[in-house]
Amino acid sequence: MDREQAAEIFEHLFGAARELDEARAVASAFAAQDESAASLDEFIVKLNSELIEALFVRFPDLVPFEEFPAISSTLRWDQVRLPPPVVETDIDGVVLSAMKTQWQKVAMVVVKALERCRQRALPIGAEVLGARIQALAEADRIEGEGDLRKWRHSEVRLKR
Repeated sequence: MDREQAAEIFEHLFGAARELDEARAVASAFAAQDESAASLDEFIVKLNSELIEALFVRFPDLVPFEEFPAISSTLRWDQVRLPPPVVETDIDGVVLSAMKTQWQKVAMVVVKALERCRQRALPIGAEVLGARIQALAEADRIEGEGDLRKWRHSEVRLKR
């Protein structure tokens, strides 16, 4: 195989890996109920770590990123049930206080918001914060770039 063939194979494998990553995120939600969902996760790891890595070893210039852009959470805001007495505006205040008008990785905003939750003794986890960030972007209350479910590979900022 030459570099051109490797690049073509990589393009197909990378597209498949992205699609399987989406399937993995959905399957992980059902993994506790269905053992076959766990086997899908193993298959995806095998695809990413063996097939694609073999191409990268032989053709390192094909590596398009430092880290594979995986989905951090598939939780949607409409699936969240806040513990009393926490309300949506509490979460909004925490998230918005962790943001700036400059672009920041979603992961950074989640970490900052988690710290603020700890300071306020709010029993809120990272996935809930991530879901709220996505909901705020969808409601056009903040700006977002990229797939906000992929916290380390997407960015948000306060609207200017």
